[in-house]
Amino acid sequence: MEGVWLVVLVLALFALRQPVMVMLGLAALFAYMVWNDGDPKYVVYDIWQAVNKEVLLAIPLFMLAGAIMSRGSIADRLIAFLRALTRPVPGGLALATVLACAGFAAISGSAAVTLLAVGSIMYKALLEAGYDKGFAIGALCAGGVLGIIIPPSIPLILYGVMTDTSIADLFIAGLGPAIVLVALFGAYALTRNWSRHEGSWSFSEIVRTFRRAAFALPLPIIILGGIYAGFFTPTEAAAVAVAVAVLVEVLIHRDLGLSELKDVTLETSRLLGGLFPVLLFAISLNIFLTYEQTPQNFVAAMEQTIDSKLQFLLMANILLLVVGMVIDIGSAVLILSPLLTPLAQSYGIDPVHFGIIMIVNLGVGYLTPPLGLNIIVAMAAFRESFWTISKAVAPFILLMLAGLILIAALPQVALFLVG
Repeated sequence: MEGVWLVVLVLALFALRQPVMVMLGLAALFAYMVWNDGDPKYVVYDIWQAVNKEVLLAIPLFMLAGAIMSRGSIADRLIAFLRALTRPVPGGLALATVLACAGFAAISGSAAVTLLAVGSIMYKALLEAGYDKGFAIGALCAGGVLGIIIPPSIPLILYGVMTDTSIADLFIAGLGPAIVLVALFGAYALTRNWSRHEGSWSFSEIVRTFRRAAFALPLPIIILGGIYAGFFTPTEAAAVAVAVAVLVEVLIHRDLGLSELKDVTLETSRLLGGLFPVLLFAISLNIFLTYEQTPQNFVAAMEQTIDSKLQFLLMANILLLVVGMVIDIGSAVLILSPLLTPLAQSYGIDPVHFGIIMIVNLGVGYLTPPLGLNIIVAMAAFRESFWTISKAVAPFILLMLAGLILIAALPQVALFLVG
């Protein structure tokens, strides 16, 4: 009966449109007070246990590194180099847009940051070159979603923390699905804009733009290569990313002064002030549910109604698609991953593979009404209506769904580099 009341409490708070932090905090307090002799002090113990996890440091460090790079000139230099490389290809500027989103995603870890950083440069360039406005908006919004799939991805870190899955393996597993989505977006961009010709290759332009981007291009290789080769952990990689970002933007490019660096750090701290309480309350509730064997009981109950791995994948993907439309990806991962991952494992699905499925699936929610984050960000960035942007992203939603089916059906797309 107490479990029913807990569900009622959460649904009531959701109906009242309370913040996720309030929902999770009150749910954790309610659980401990009802099931644990009315002693809420264990919530404090759980929060301390959560804060004591070294891997949590990766979140603020990667966020800070992405913020520094987006404020500096790395995105501009990266885009200029990609435009020089793709200039002779029909529809080359459209392809450069997709590749620029992928390249910046590999050093930012954020969908919104990728959209804003690349969109602030490429949107105007696409329109001036005569590209369709709907395509330009759709490509930039969808390309921004790559920021949560290509490592270093903050949602992948959250999934790893909540399910005790190797974040290094999740990062490596994100590469294959990212390549699939970049290929789908790139193929669509070329097909739709094949009649547009930008010019011919200029060796001097390629050399000049390469020199300007020389310090930006190796960053993904340094971060992911260092993790995969065992030189440093994901947390240490995040610290390296911050150090390199400061070195490049402040000391080498000199596009960011110390006062601006201070402002970026303060802005990142404010964002973390909203994220970390939610994360800590979610971990506290997860510890309690694990102690009470709720995931195990949930798995046992669901196994009686779901007969096969295929049925589970269909159910899980439909659920995640619906949730992604109304809840932000961080909250969805914190709430659902501790319940769905053990169930996925019971059907023989690798937790790393399921983590990738979950993040790609919820990434579709960035492009879907009514609460698609990238739609909302694009409204402010491009000054277009919600309906205009929703229509523009429709073809890319279909492409992402096609990629999701491929990723879910073929585990090796995500796992071929893992282990």
